[in-house]
Amino acid sequence: MDFPASIKQQTCKDCLSGQDLGFEIKMAFQPIIDWQQQSIFAYEALVRGPEGQGAGWVFERITKDNRYYFDQACRVKAIETAARLGCRTYLNINFMPNAVYNPETCIQATLEASELYGFCKDHIIFEVIETEEIPDKGHLTRIFQSYAKHGFLTAIDDYGSGYANLEWLQMLKPHILKLDMALIRDIDQNPAQQAIVLDTMAQCELQGAKVLAEGIESAAELAWLVSAGVRYLQGYYFARPALETLTPLSEIYGLTQ
Repeated sequence: MDFPASIKQQTCKDCLSGQDLGFEIKMAFQPIIDWQQQSIFAYEALVRGPEGQGAGWVFERITKDNRYYFDQACRVKAIETAARLGCRTYLNINFMPNAVYNPETCIQATLEASELYGFCKDHIIFEVIETEEIPDKGHLTRIFQSYAKHGFLTAIDDYGSGYANLEWLQMLKPHILKLDMALIRDIDQNPAQQAIVLDTMAQCELQGAKVLAEGIESAAELAWLVSAGVRYLQGYYFARPALETLTPLSEIYGLTQ
């Protein structure tokens, strides 16, 4: 991976304190449901602007020159905010693989933030996001291996769209595979999507990976997924992302068997 020399000279303290991006970021949190346990399995941290502007507003301001600092700042902000809000579940943090030049070095800010804010590192799940193509799959494999070595769980986000495919599943060996909302939308009415999801679930079972369906927006979608055996669920049907707030179990819609 090609990174400016100035970035390679940064210390872990620099990552923890953050580099001035020219704007503030905040975190919104969306619950991930464990349908079998009727509980909250995790909260996904989603970046927002200083006044709650959406992720699109934020990513418009990210360039090749500041994406490393942005990636590190997001990790620290997610951990700090989740700890402040009293999060006791898993915490999903998105990361940009093209912003990671050395997994072992870049992970130090996460470890320091976890210790500083008192958030258990074993409760952190790193999701790879597809903001741009991943030219070096070997580099991404090393990132996943490094995270797993340090006790972090890993996830492939948006599976079924973009670059993620069965090759990624077999190569990266994630703990969790998140089915993209494009596969979930109206799945109760689409046999082709159903076949893809069932095949993917079979592959995940062989590798011991959990399957998580994201983007659920209707009772019919939920009913099909539950009948198919998908245990972990996420989407507007249950709760929308809440800025600097952990939606409690009592306020999650539709959480009944």
